[in-house]
Amino acid sequence: MKLAGAASIAGLAGCLEGDDENGEEADGENTIVAGTAPGFPPFQMVEDGELIGFDIDLLEAVVDETEYELAEWEQLEFDSLIPALENENIDVIAAAMTISEERQEQIAFSDPYYSADQSILVQSGGDFQPESLDDFDGQTVGAQSGTTGETVVRDDLIEAGIVDEDDYTSFDNYVLAVEDLESGLIDAVVLDEPVAATFEAERDVEVAFVYETGEEYGFGIRQEDEDLQAALSDGVAAVEESSEYEEITSTWFGE
Repeated sequence: MKLAGAASIAGLAGCLEGDDENGEEADGENTIVAGTAPGFPPFQMVEDGELIGFDIDLLEAVVDETEYELAEWEQLEFDSLIPALENENIDVIAAAMTISEERQEQIAFSDPYYSADQSILVQSGGDFQPESLDDFDGQTVGAQSGTTGETVVRDDLIEAGIVDEDDYTSFDNYVLAVEDLESGLIDAVVLDEPVAATFEAERDVEVAFVYETGEEYGFGIRQEDEDLQAALSDGVAAVEESSEYEEITSTWFGE
């Protein structure tokens, strides 16, 4: 379930010596390092030691439309991506990151490349089958730290007085959250709709309902890197206008 261009961790590490695919010396100014946070299928994950996913294939296709060269992928926890970008340890974030006003105070984004809402994931056939957030009274819930799912929990459940702070568990990634859901340690998980669909197809969980947030994902860039921001936005447009975006989407979402 991956394109031929999916990123091999070992293979990309070999690019660090400064050579491009043709063995020619790469322009250091145009060489960029991407950061992502595995554990968010089908956007980014590691299988058999290989970094794969929608974001991986899409960013590589987008960069191919620019004068930049993608030298390396760094794997980090989601909460560590923006600090790593600001510290110049990476140059672009490709991690299904929602464009928000709060994040735009720290970083810039490319034009959007994907739209999504939030899903409420519960145990398949379990006792807790909510139809709205109001049904969460007295229930335990989980989400991944730093994500829109966590924002929904904090703003629309905890701040609204529906869920107690003590009944919320923050996870480093959604794989851990879904494992606790399957084990009955929590009653529900709030996460991005396409990711929830992937877990629903592969694990003993199901989507109870979709909570509309109208969010859009973008590639994160430092605010001062205006040339890279423009190049990635142009690259997103070029890939979307070609058949490549549809091919990548079909590979990872079957759409």
